[in-house]
Amino acid sequence: MRMAILVALLICAAGCGQRESAPPEPDVPQAPPVEWSGDLQPIAEASNRFAFDLYGKLTESEKGNIFYSPYSAHTALSMTAPGARGETRDQMVKVLHLPKDDQKALASGDLGRYYSQPRKAFELAVANSVWGQSNFPWRPEFLKLQEEHFGAGFREADFQTNPDTERVRINKWVESQTHDRVKDLLKPKHITVDTRMVLANAIYFKGTWATQFPPKKTRDVMFHLADGGRINVPTMYEEVKCRWGVLNDVPGAKILELPYSGGELSMVVLLPKLPDGLPAIERKLSPQALSKWLEAMYHPTKPVGVSLPKFRFERAYDLPEKLKALGMVDAFIPFKADLSGMASNRDLFISAVAHKAFIEVNEEGSEAAAATAVVTGELFGDPPAFTIEHPFLFLIRDVKHGTILFMGRVMNPKG
Repeated sequence: MRMAILVALLICAAGCGQRESAPPEPDVPQAPPVEWSGDLQPIAEASNRFAFDLYGKLTESEKGNIFYSPYSAHTALSMTAPGARGETRDQMVKVLHLPKDDQKALASGDLGRYYSQPRKAFELAVANSVWGQSNFPWRPEFLKLQEEHFGAGFREADFQTNPDTERVRINKWVESQTHDRVKDLLKPKHITVDTRMVLANAIYFKGTWATQFPPKKTRDVMFHLADGGRINVPTMYEEVKCRWGVLNDVPGAKILELPYSGGELSMVVLLPKLPDGLPAIERKLSPQALSKWLEAMYHPTKPVGVSLPKFRFERAYDLPEKLKALGMVDAFIPFKADLSGMASNRDLFISAVAHKAFIEVNEEGSEAAAATAVVTGELFGDPPAFTIEHPFLFLIRDVKHGTILFMGRVMNPKG
């Protein structure tokens, strides 16, 4: 089961770019790494359930390549959940499959602290951070748990005066944490003068294959597309000692597990029999199905001849509509969202959830990075502009009983 969790974490992690110089972020307290404990297992399984739920929603609208980090999205939303109350929190807990016990749910932060421990065989880095509007009535207990459980130090920001400057600042932090692989996570539409807090997660992975693919064996090979088309792609080949098997409940489909150095992480490939057969696997996909398929794999004594295309791409997603479809609705609705656990101000709501991911697979191994930002805004954080500069209708009414006493329109204020 633990390997299945690690596989799900790896398969879904990921952005691309060039870094500009920027002032370093001030040091903030970081929570120390933790060892695996019984409290982490339910959170890992919750993240996996969320992974397949979200994948299902992405396949409904995405026709081409899909790549994302369910772990990153789950963590950023789990950072937000302690600030929710009432029905808003209930919906978040349900969609994220978190324990109903508030204290046990905070283990979602400890999971990241576990994965942030340095490894010798591969690089896996996880970082969280919180940017909040200065002089806003944030609840100290909310900021404290962000620091203690998620290692997310609080950084003051000035969204009201300099929203774009703060957006660039957060994007630079993401670039730094993902080795410049995730750039421009937040677009101008995500951060406005009404933004009050951004809770961000970044994850970076780089590992080499336990058995690498010799570059001299890489050849252009025909790749058959689902629509019947064909293209030539650079395809690696090597005989690899690894597990493989068949999916008994999906006729003709196969499964392969390629280990990375150290044996702690691996890439799992699910291959249908025909080019247009992937939907049959996707319909069966679930944490339970993956565990069953992994457990049924063979441990061959002879190497397996593996042909694997090289690939590299990035994907970006705005997740609110997907999350609403899963049942997280109230958090995005002004006046209905209850994020009063974050601040004494009741006008906060989630205005954006931005996600971006990058993946490259080549002869040496794989590099993947991802980042997620949950943006909270304040409805009418500044007095709304209501400039009456053209003809208008008006009325004078009895507020208590609704009786309209006078009514008219103004076409010309000068009469």
